Amino acid sequence: MAPPATKRRKLSHSDSSEDEDTAMSGSNNFAGNGSGESEPSSGDEDLMEEHGHYGDEDALGSEGEEGDAIEEDIPVAIKKRKTTGPESVAKLRKGIDDIPQDGVYTAEIYKSNLFKLQVDELLKQVKPRYGKKEVTNAMHALKSIIEQIPNREPQLVHDAEKSLLKSSKISTPFPYPRPPKDAKYKLEYEKPAGINVTGSYVLEIAAKHGDELSIDLVVTMPSSLFQEKDFLNYRYFYKRAYYLACIAAGIKDSKDHKLEIRFESLNGNSLQPILVVRPSKASIDAGGDLSASNFCINILLTPGEKVFSSEKLLPEKNCVRPKGSNDESSSRLVPTPFYNATLQADCSITAYLKVLHAASKQSDAYKDACILGRVWLRQRGFHGHVRKGGFGNFEWAAIMAILLRSSSGTGAPILSAGYSSYQLFKATIQFLATRDLTKIPFAFEAASIPLPKTEGMPYFFDGERSVNLLFKMTAWSYKMLRKEAKNTLKSLADSTFDQFDSTFILKVESPMYRYDSMLELPLTEFEQDTNHEDIRQTLPQICKKLYTTLTRGLGNRITSLSISLPEETGWQVSSSRPFEDRQGRILIGLETDPANSTRLVDHGPAAENKKEAASFRRFWGEKSELRRFKDGSILESLVWSQKDSSGTIVEQIIRHLVQRHFSAKVADSAKFLGDSFNRLITAGGLSGQSGTIPFLSLMTAFSTLEKDIRGLKNLPLQIRHILSADSQLRYSSIDPPFNASAQMKIPASIVVQFEGSGRWPDDLLAIQRTKIAFLLKLAELLSGENAQYITRVGLENTSQPSRNQSFLDIITPSGAAFRLRIHHDREAFLLDHQLKDKLLDGPTREATAHALAAYKRDFLRIPAHTQAMQTLCTRFTALSPAIRLTRKWFASHLLTSHFAPEFIELLVARSFLQPAPWTTPSCATTGFLRTLFWLSRWDWTHSPLIVDLANAESGADSMKADDVAAITTRFEAWRRIDRDLNRVVLFAASNLDPDGTTWTDRARPAKVVARRMTVLAQAAVSVLKDTELGLVAGTTGVVDFQPETLFAGPLSDYSFVLRIARPFTRFGRPKSDAKASNAMFKNLQLQMQSEDRDVETVGYAPVSLFVEELREVYGNTIIWFYDEEGGDVVAGLWNPMVTGKRGWKVRLGTSTVPVVGNSKPSKGNDDGGVDVMINKGGILNEITRLGGDLIEKTEVFDIQK
Repeated sequence: MAPPATKRRKLSHSDSSEDEDTAMSGSNNFAGNGSGESEPSSGDEDLMEEHGHYGDEDALGSEGEEGDAIEEDIPVAIKKRKTTGPESVAKLRKGIDDIPQDGVYTAEIYKSNLFKLQVDELLKQVKPRYGKKEVTNAMHALKSIIEQIPNREPQLVHDAEKSLLKSSKISTPFPYPRPPKDAKYKLEYEKPAGINVTGSYVLEIAAKHGDELSIDLVVTMPSSLFQEKDFLNYRYFYKRAYYLACIAAGIKDSKDHKLEIRFESLNGNSLQPILVVRPSKASIDAGGDLSASNFCINILLTPGEKVFSSEKLLPEKNCVRPKGSNDESSSRLVPTPFYNATLQADCSITAYLKVLHAASKQSDAYKDACILGRVWLRQRGFHGHVRKGGFGNFEWAAIMAILLRSSSGTGAPILSAGYSSYQLFKATIQFLATRDLTKIPFAFEAASIPLPKTEGMPYFFDGERSVNLLFKMTAWSYKMLRKEAKNTLKSLADSTFDQFDSTFILKVESPMYRYDSMLELPLTEFEQDTNHEDIRQTLPQICKKLYTTLTRGLGNRITSLSISLPEETGWQVSSSRPFEDRQGRILIGLETDPANSTRLVDHGPAAENKKEAASFRRFWGEKSELRRFKDGSILESLVWSQKDSSGTIVEQIIRHLVQRHFSAKVADSAKFLGDSFNRLITAGGLSGQSGTIPFLSLMTAFSTLEKDIRGLKNLPLQIRHILSADSQLRYSSIDPPFNASAQMKIPASIVVQFEGSGRWPDDLLAIQRTKIAFLLKLAELLSGENAQYITRVGLENTSQPSRNQSFLDIITPSGAAFRLRIHHDREAFLLDHQLKDKLLDGPTREATAHALAAYKRDFLRIPAHTQAMQTLCTRFTALSPAIRLTRKWFASHLLTSHFAPEFIELLVARSFLQPAPWTTPSCATTGFLRTLFWLSRWDWTHSPLIVDLANAESGADSMKADDVAAITTRFEAWRRIDRDLNRVVLFAASNLDPDGTTWTDRARPAKVVARRMTVLAQAAVSVLKDTELGLVAGTTGVVDFQPETLFAGPLSDYSFVLRIARPFTRFGRPKSDAKASNAMFKNLQLQMQSEDRDVETVGYAPVSLFVEELREVYGNTIIWFYDEEGGDVVAGLWNPMVTGKRGWKVRLGTSTVPVVGNSKPSKGNDDGGVDVMINKGGILNEITRLGGDLIEKTEVFDIQK
């Protein structure tokens, strides 16, 4: 994250190894909560994503009570607890005993003082306002309506359903399978045994999320409706559905209040339909008790706690039996844990309300910890809905409540009641992260209860209520939950950078930033069992088969796989439950392992292992083949294609597996979105293997040159260092530097430092002359040693005697070009000594300061930065192509001339070194998109960019909190000194450059350019957001997204554009030359290559020289934009601070024209003198003449712009 803002901002939400299977017990397991001071979060005021949800999971109900809540006048299961009295005071005292009296919070209690302030502010903003009168009235009115519904006589299933449909036009929401027509049991309706408000509404642990307030109302069905064996074969669920339909009929027929009612499935569980009640439009228009339009009430049903035996509903039991089976034969049937847990969940609604209420009395911080958990889950896309992970607000609150209790099995509680809200939150995260509940189930008061072994199924079993709280989770959603918990735990342990935003603010679930690849499978192509009318019934099996097949086939090529299904909607009470939309699709997200994802050959079992080899062949089919390897082994093997036309290796594997285990039709319809941006950069297809591959030829040429230089004899001094100091030598130039058929046109800078000697002169000018002599000698020796080297000594900065004035261009036999400069450390001392001279005049002092800054940049910072980036690009295979993509984005928007390459590299490196809340990017596309996302949120006015380039987990050179604090202090000092941002607009620091101004000093970029960068990044993120919303909703396919859209910007934003003639668009040569050379005969190509090895053309960039001259001529009158990488346009923007009307005077410095018909004198022209304005038309004509053949044409979009 960007370090802290100097002003306080509103905290809100934006769209933004091996498992440690440790059985934890005891109260001290989670006592360690990190250490170190964190910094405040930066940035713009980001608004929390607003998505309305229905229901409240805190009663095993639907997710997310939003908005305000009310004081209960309706009878509820538990009354609001008192906040006074000896017991409350004692518990409050217990919770704060460990807090220092001076208000300084230790790292164990709240991580830092700042983190506590951030948490307090967050809680203040997300807590709803309770006690809304309109909602109270609505609850009373609805309760009254339900109590007045008349009883219905017992009827057979078919007759009861038909009667209700005929009398009230209400369709009974029976689950699948529907009750048999010959069912002998009867359905009836009796008045409820109780009506209570439940969930986070009554517990006051709701969090604002959307405009609609959602409240759960639980209706207890009388026990007289049920028989002892109604838990079998869906009989309870049929009676439940009929009872709910009767309530719907009563509400619909009510004449006192007009309400809109719909059926929905509770958290996507088709066994649990609920009734969602909202005020109708007529009621809102008429006003009255139900005139509040921004709320909904979810009516849940429960049979009570003691209606069915808990022993009959244990996870290992079967409750869906074929005809003719008995209790003895049922023990041999497959268990039905989901069915059993769903029924137990209905029975336990009131029981869990008591559990959560007891936890809130036991721990004063429990409620706030629940809210923090809600926010954390929401930002990561977790929800109690079956299709959204099956882990939501209720699961979080219930698990934390149980972990606060001691039991006979676990002994002391895992969580302490004296913990702060942060400690409770972090300890719960740690429990989820470090304990694999699929391997080591957690059983509370259930030591003797056997749990079935289901692969990938997590168990957090509450023995007192006989419910597995994680019964709605799938293998992939549980793995994703643990992964996110581990990421958060790692972030919270970071004592160097502030991780508040990454923990609570950023929207982590965005698929464009979370996944490296996505696969889309249309539902229409899956062949359905003819016995199933609705694909919804087979979707769980399809997804499970997809998961097991793909995870086995992809193996260690991926680190995670997540499956998303289309969102479900409710349906009208007058219609039957709708079928699944066949136009929907399954969306699979993949996170890849760059070290393994591009492996060409997979080794299977040995031929002599008959059983394993047969299983391998059955799984892979004809793709498997026996191969003998060099070590003599004969193995079943898989060989994948490296051709671009075949797609990535991950895509090849997926298509093959889908075709073999599903159908060719499904495989053909599959749409794959992988590292789609890599094709936008030259040799980007190689980036999957290693981002450094396109640069190997240059790195080899550099190694050869270094060896040859070190081998030279008769040099006046021995060489100490030969360092690379160029983006081409740190794998980050947009295009690969050169290939075997073309000479490099832009030389790669290198720095040579000789051993120290007292023979060096002690004068800056004399040192520059000595450098020239050294370079001439070096050129002579190098050419003499190898005649194929072409060398030339060149001059630079000739008007600035304090700066380096010479370089040596070297063209190697392979065509690589290098620009060598000599570093002499005595220069820094002399420049610094000269700056301390109090008699130095202003211009000379400024020139000396610039020379010293240039010395540090060119000879110290750039070589050190290059070495660090070389290491990082080798460590992260996706870093190099991600940097190249980001630089291409800057170039496409004509911004490269305003930003140092090193600054852009720092931006991208941050996404890899400080990736929270995600993991390290595994492909170029992910790294690039996350960089744009961070740019769109970076408030560079108030926050610096700080990157720890030595962040190697536990590196000794890594930055510490004190280092970050010192950099932040330096940034704040710059902002106080330069309030108008005239000199340093962006502050970019690293462990190698704590000054923070090396790459951005002297207004590079200017404020207008920095704002342009931010606006373009925000526009790109907006496009990505629209795309991902379409992906989630099913309205956009993965192939509909075109990466090129992020690299195209309207030229009409500029005042005018100069079109560059084609021969000058790429360093003085047509862009088509490279392609043309490939089409030549070989002898002509070699001849041209020999002629091209001309040192005179090295570094010749006519467009850059032209723009540099324009900047010198017109100063700050025009702001210039162009692509340094060889673009075909140069854009100009008139500076409004200069081009406005002003009084005429001599030496204005630019062409002007008098203002005709001036009625009001300009500011500063009170004596009635002549007012003038910039002569824009004349200046454009001057520019055209100056450009000559370089300019093809000039386009003016708005002369006044």
